Amino acid sequence: MDKERCGWCRNDSQYIAYHDTEWGVPIVDDRLLFEFLILEGMQAGLSWLTILKKREAFREAFLNFNANKIAKFNQHNINLLLNNTGIIRNKLKTNAAIKNAKAFLEVQHEWKCFSNYIWHFVNGHPIQNNWGKLNEVPTKTTISDAMSKDLKSRGFTFVGSTICYAFMQAVGLVNDHTVHCFRHREINQLGKAKEILAQTNLIRLTRNESERFIAALQNPPKANEKLKQLFKKHTVKQHRHNEKE
Repeated sequence: MDKERCGWCRNDSQYIAYHDTEWGVPIVDDRLLFEFLILEGMQAGLSWLTILKKREAFREAFLNFNANKIAKFNQHNINLLLNNTGIIRNKLKTNAAIKNAKAFLEVQHEWKCFSNYIWHFVNGHPIQNNWGKLNEVPTKTTISDAMSKDLKSRGFTFVGSTICYAFMQAVGLVNDHTVHCFRHREINQLGKAKEILAQTNLIRLTRNESERFIAALQNPPKANEKLKQLFKKHTVKQHRHNEKE
């Protein structure tokens, strides 16, 4: 029996794979957050499926979305991008990506990591919605309005409220899978994992450790074991720290 999915998920294997494994999963890794922020901006006026089909080409052209390297792009780099048939060749969007990389680095410096900044808009906890139908899902909210306004004040472009809300949906700040979709419950569980990270000393985990823990939540037995390992590791670290004091 086929799994029931969100209505926007078309009959395309790449689209379905993205829906089933990525959309709505809480992300705390800065590089991946930056990737989605840039790709959502690139999508403006286009379909997300178009972006997905060009995603690998984007990763290659934008050096795996390394903000430090993109921020240093010069006119030669821009010309290469505008002549790259594998990606969206739009001068405004290309320049925006470079400008956003610079603004991204400034946010990282101020907030220690971009994840801290972007998650503060939802107080560190994914918003769990319960939409019955696709037409109930909003395209923007007061939170995406606030995010858009703040990003723009920091020098970001192509970050309108609609783009910000799509970004929120993609990176798990909000769970907008409809209640009949099999991923709604799974993403809800991943959201609880994010809350565990926010409410305990696990908040001190590195971004990679956080990502691995959240990914492990898709397999409950593995998640329980991972949680025990992480608690043991960081309890030992804290004990050693206390002994030094």
